[in-house]
Amino acid sequence: MGSSSSFLVLSLFVLSFCLTCNADQITSDARGIMINGERKILISGSVHYPRSTPEMWPDLIQKSKDGGLNTIDTYVFWDLHEPQRRQYDFTGNKDLVRFIKAIQAQGLYAVLRIGPYVCAEWTYGGFPVWLHNQPSIRLRTNNTVYMSEMQTFTTMIVDMMKKEQLFASQGGPIIISQIENEYGNVMRAYHDAGVQYINWCAQMAAALDTGVPWIMCQQDNAPQPMINTCNGYYCDQFTPNNPNSPKMWTENWSGWYKNWGGSDPHRTAEDLAFSVARFYQLGGTFQNYYMYHGGTNFGRTAGGPYITTSYDYDAPLNEYGNKNQPKWGHLRDLHLLLLSMEKALTYGDVKNVDYGTLTSATIYSYQGKSSCFFGNSNADRDVTINYGGVNYTIPAWSVSILPDCSNEVYNTAKVNSQYSTFVKKGSEAENEPNSLQWTWRGETIQYITPGRFTASELLDQKTVVEDTSDYLYYMTTVDISNDDPIWGKDLTLSVNTSGHILHAFVNGEHIGYQYALLGQFEFQFRRSITLQLGKNEITLLSVTVGLTNYGPDFDMVNQGIHGPVQIIASNGSADIIKDLSNNNQWAYKAGLNGEDKKIFLGRARYNQWKSDNLPVNRSFVWYKTTFDAPPGEDPVVVDLMGLGKGEAWVNGHSLGRYWPSYIARGEGCSPECDYRGPYKAEKCNTNCGNPSQRWYHVPRSFLASTDNRLVLFEEFGGNPSSVTFQTVTVGNACANAREGYTLELSCQGRAISGIKFASFGDPQGTCGKPFATGSQVFEKGTCEAADALSIIQKLCVGKYSCSIDVSEQILGPAGCTADTKRLAVEAIC
Repeated sequence: MGSSSSFLVLSLFVLSFCLTCNADQITSDARGIMINGERKILISGSVHYPRSTPEMWPDLIQKSKDGGLNTIDTYVFWDLHEPQRRQYDFTGNKDLVRFIKAIQAQGLYAVLRIGPYVCAEWTYGGFPVWLHNQPSIRLRTNNTVYMSEMQTFTTMIVDMMKKEQLFASQGGPIIISQIENEYGNVMRAYHDAGVQYINWCAQMAAALDTGVPWIMCQQDNAPQPMINTCNGYYCDQFTPNNPNSPKMWTENWSGWYKNWGGSDPHRTAEDLAFSVARFYQLGGTFQNYYMYHGGTNFGRTAGGPYITTSYDYDAPLNEYGNKNQPKWGHLRDLHLLLLSMEKALTYGDVKNVDYGTLTSATIYSYQGKSSCFFGNSNADRDVTINYGGVNYTIPAWSVSILPDCSNEVYNTAKVNSQYSTFVKKGSEAENEPNSLQWTWRGETIQYITPGRFTASELLDQKTVVEDTSDYLYYMTTVDISNDDPIWGKDLTLSVNTSGHILHAFVNGEHIGYQYALLGQFEFQFRRSITLQLGKNEITLLSVTVGLTNYGPDFDMVNQGIHGPVQIIASNGSADIIKDLSNNNQWAYKAGLNGEDKKIFLGRARYNQWKSDNLPVNRSFVWYKTTFDAPPGEDPVVVDLMGLGKGEAWVNGHSLGRYWPSYIARGEGCSPECDYRGPYKAEKCNTNCGNPSQRWYHVPRSFLASTDNRLVLFEEFGGNPSSVTFQTVTVGNACANAREGYTLELSCQGRAISGIKFASFGDPQGTCGKPFATGSQVFEKGTCEAADALSIIQKLCVGKYSCSIDVSEQILGPAGCTADTKRLAVEAIC
């Protein structure tokens, strides 16, 4: 068995060690977090409980553990738990206690990032919008109204964890808590009040007496006893503000989020592994992936604006909970190796050697043994160094790890784990795509009626709606007489808005809509209109697509129609303007009629659904159908191609907003992706020129075996006849693993049905790489083991997974002169 296999066995034993059920003492020093006096290497991943379902949690946590994590990190989402002031909700996928106990059941530690501001591409940064309407409040600064509300919620969460004995000081899994979040990025905008506020946060958190350390991320002036931590793509150069604090990385961005109108960002496994290895090489002892599982923005929780419903994030576990290979496997190998070196990394003497040209070695010596990291930060040049009389070549932008300072066991640029390609298959529960039988009903457009809330000004959408809906009607009237200077002229309705989408109606006629382009969230709507003598009714429907979640005073960003709202009459060289903004009485109605009646629940008492004359390409229509669940256990998605924009519900559960008609920008994607050099979100993108999001996750727990209800609210106009349910499964799995590596091949829940290709020697080509150049198929090289294919077939076919020791002892002599041979294999799932 190769050296890499030996460390895997040892490390799996380390991971299988159960956490004690007794109270733990959690402290820290400059070399790490200490549990009962022992320094630990902590490898964590963010898994947000409301972005999946309770039924998914155990599997997500198990796969995280199998991937070499020993810690799970989550934010706490204030708006979910207190949607109305002093009205709390911890049910369903909001059951925080159940989630923390699920972590504990798997024997892992937990990091609880209370915030309660979270950012997280979550609407309004996780704040409940009712805060906005509290008198004299200003968020995230030295404001007594806000601080009182923040303290009340934070204390409630801490008390809830204490009651359930979930802090490590009580025998629970929570070893670290966080107060505030990335405040250092915006603190300057709040001047002295920001400094006073962050000092108060530290005092308030410390007084809660949790028995575990508190952290503040991106907070260079974090007061003691807070530990300041780093967020970003790379944190190897980070130094804490206190020499007695450990070097901690709370957010290593494993990819990036998606936007409506944006393409799909990817971060390569090689670059992500490089960032992690470099961090631990240079003294880091706690690192957390943001995200390890991204999941789904169910309901209207996506922020931004314009964050998609999918929050896949190109994380090691994809949106549906499948392993994103090779990222998951390549990182697992790194994690297990680092954990096997825990004592050396946390107690060993450290020596750094600078070879120049951005190349260095770090040697950890402990109890007579040494472990080495060789790092090369050149973006375009491999470097050979001499250590101990032996030459070692380190590929560009990579780190080699030698646990014995002699044999390279891992290099971040050399991927040995399998690649998986996912495919979407039609549901066997449906005979044809058009087998879904649809009924429909129109959405009633709102007009001015007695009893409506009114104001003589244009109000911010947050103020009126308090995030109970994406929709707010602004309604007013205009009286036109014969002697009105605009009568008889060409008229234009002009509306300035920051509401993301605007629909306009004049005297009951829908005259059009307009939506903001990605990144340009304020726009001017202009349409030609015709008015009649007498009373004319102007109805404007403002639509938000996620509330702003980041930046100084983000809570004060205008949402909705801020004006001016004008009727402009063309009069030769000089226009005549009738300003309706603050000279008219405005009536307001929050939400859709269908939302008020909760018709997405499909209850029988709302029997106004029609089965004939199904409208297509018509705005403001509700559609409903029934379907059977696709058989099996593979994740389920609904393909909404052909629809415009709206929201989807299955059995009353909101899948989130949909917008397949918004096409991703046509530029910025490339068939190539070089992992070398610093990463940014625009570096390695795919899906240009296609819908930003076409498929929407339907968790299995939402489904019964038969007679499930799908309800759609279509805002723009589309055709539901193409809607289908599909399953997501691995189509094939392939790998190109070096000699000495133990390759694990899996179809992730399905049996391996065949081996399409296998060659052990010097095979050529690639398979499964989304950005690979040249051949996308494997080919035989100049030498190979004659029986490798038949041997692997016997090992793997018919099994859900198989383990292959890549060696001549197992696969036979290859007859190669090369020092290192490789196994290329492609399995059919």
